[in-house]
Amino acid sequence: MNNILVIDDEEKIRVLLSKILNLEGFEIFQASDLANASKRLEYSDIDVVICDVKLPDGSGVDFSKLIKEKYPAIEVILLTAYGNIPDGVQAMKNGAFDYITKGDDNNKIIPLVYKAIEKSTLNKRILQLEKQIGSKHSFDSIIGHSKKINSAIESGKKVAVTDATVLLTGETGTGKEVFANAIHNASTRTKNNFIAVNCSAFSKELLENELFGHKAGAFTGAVKDSKGIFEEANKGTVFLDEIGEMPLDLQAKLLRVLESGEFLKVGDSKPTKIDVRIIAATNRNLEDEIKAGNFREDLYYRINIFTIHLPPLRERASDIKDLANSFLQTFSAKVGKKIIGFSDDYLEVLKRHSWKGNIRELRNVIERSVILCDSSRLELGVLPQELQNISEEGLKNKTLSAFELASAEKVHIQKVLNYTSGNKTETARLLNIALTTLYRKLSEYGINT
Repeated sequence: MNNILVIDDEEKIRVLLSKILNLEGFEIFQASDLANASKRLEYSDIDVVICDVKLPDGSGVDFSKLIKEKYPAIEVILLTAYGNIPDGVQAMKNGAFDYITKGDDNNKIIPLVYKAIEKSTLNKRILQLEKQIGSKHSFDSIIGHSKKINSAIESGKKVAVTDATVLLTGETGTGKEVFANAIHNASTRTKNNFIAVNCSAFSKELLENELFGHKAGAFTGAVKDSKGIFEEANKGTVFLDEIGEMPLDLQAKLLRVLESGEFLKVGDSKPTKIDVRIIAATNRNLEDEIKAGNFREDLYYRINIFTIHLPPLRERASDIKDLANSFLQTFSAKVGKKIIGFSDDYLEVLKRHSWKGNIRELRNVIERSVILCDSSRLELGVLPQELQNISEEGLKNKTLSAFELASAEKVHIQKVLNYTSGNKTETARLLNIALTTLYRKLSEYGINT
């Protein structure tokens, strides 16, 4: 059932509207002024507000703006005894759904309310989706509790609320784009665009056009103006992945963006002003690239304002099980299989693997395993062959180690027995073990005395 709040200081009109709407099956709440209306909105799940323009304690037009700011899913229909164009225009600017004059046929209110209900329902769905997307890209979505990843998350949260340029360092596959998304999501720019570009995926010419756009006629086929990523992300965030791969002359254009907030489109002579936050990432040592002449030193100091290093997976082995579980849930649901966990041997291999491809490699291994799995758990047999070899090597070493230890112990016990001329009590004393333990080992190793 949908809930409607009717606000009017004229009791007869308020009661009449409530009765008409109640007959349609709506749950109706009433308020005679804005103060009581505010309390009702705070404690009830209202879908549509029908509000008089002139009330004892304020304007319904102004109140509609407050409602939309605090409760964006609610739709507001304004009523007035004397309709006028300026009020109507302002009402719509403030986010009101519609503006009608009292005394019109009351039947008009019913279809209008139904349309407002539809819009309110759509608003709620959009807000829910935004919430889901936001949680997907939040710091809470970053899996792991190891000391190194927690340290990176804490640094990310602190810098997110600023507009500082951030440099993310770390090996390929450590989750730099996920981290950049989380920084954007926790910033004041979260409602604006987050656009990522891999600087190593384009040639110099294509990357320049991708980042900065072009003017019509700039090159063959450029029949109209085109916006680049920086212009599309105005007021938002641009994530430059693998910035160490960016050509030197484009680095100069990027430096201008950082210093002045403007750039030249391809084929343009007039600068374009923008306001973007830049998050850069690299798996290279940029200081070495500077020495090799591949990266501008001045640009390095502009992007290196706040650096966060993301540790490789091998340095956060305690997080592997949680990450694997998350990927297992995702992929088992995707293919419609009920896989509830891992065998001990499977998990042991995951922990012992070096993970040169880091989280991305782990994700791919779990996805492959889920596709091949025909049981309720992931077993060794569904791992790639190179990982199964790790298990076989580990078992071989384990058996050999156990054999060597047992052999050494058997020889040592035999030597002590020979020294004591077979006196078991004295042998046990010299070995510093209980007599019962000695008898058990004599039996286990088949030593005759």
